[in-house]
Amino acid sequence: MSLHALPADDYLEFCAAVRRLTGIDLTQYKRPQMERRIRAFSERRGITSLPEYAKVLAQDPAQLDSLLDRVTINVSQLWRNPDQWERLATAVIPELARRGRLRCWSAGCSYGAEAYTLAATCRTVAAGARTEIHGVDIDARMIERARAGAFSAEDARTAPGAQLERWFTRTDCGWQARPELKLLTRFETGDLLRDRFPEAGYDLVLCRNVVIYFTEGVRDELHARLAASVRPGGYLVIGSSERISNASAIGLEPTFPFIYRRV
Repeated sequence: MSLHALPADDYLEFCAAVRRLTGIDLTQYKRPQMERRIRAFSERRGITSLPEYAKVLAQDPAQLDSLLDRVTINVSQLWRNPDQWERLATAVIPELARRGRLRCWSAGCSYGAEAYTLAATCRTVAAGARTEIHGVDIDARMIERARAGAFSAEDARTAPGAQLERWFTRTDCGWQARPELKLLTRFETGDLLRDRFPEAGYDLVLCRNVVIYFTEGVRDELHARLAASVRPGGYLVIGSSERISNASAIGLEPTFPFIYRRV
């Protein structure tokens, strides 16, 4: 009986190539959606073979940047989901600030809009607390943008006018975070799926609109690890289109929509 080798899986080989180039593991995302997105994106560039597309990415940094913009879902804005920010400003942050110190984490921070919104909110409603905001994202290009603290007019489209004027400076291109916000923030590259988190290290963790495209197993494991990084009495905030499968099993209780307290 003849033995036949299994056909190569060109998508998995492509994912391996991208991981070697960027450190991003596309296999952690739901395959049907991600594969469809990548194949359509390459075909619009006249490349119908994933092995050939991988070669192009290895040779052309601009093409690689374009792909990363497509697959890492860097969609954000200042004061995104205003209802959540209202709840954080009126209830969550004032409660946490009573201890005199706030350690916060913007997990999957993209280009920093969430972290600077958090900084502005903390300065507004908890000015007396010593505040630190840690932003982490896997995409080094986004971290460079976050450190610059510059945002377009489109990024500010849902921002409350008074807050925007108070904490950001208008520029020809949009808005620039003021130095007092930058003093509260630090940004670095990191992989939420592989890096170790500080146990009970944060009062407030925001991981919003990050896990939407992850497989269920990856999503649940990440939520458990994020929960462990919140101190008892602290809060974890997720996106308004996301859910935590079994919050009580990982030490969380829902308090407000999409906001959980660590018990």
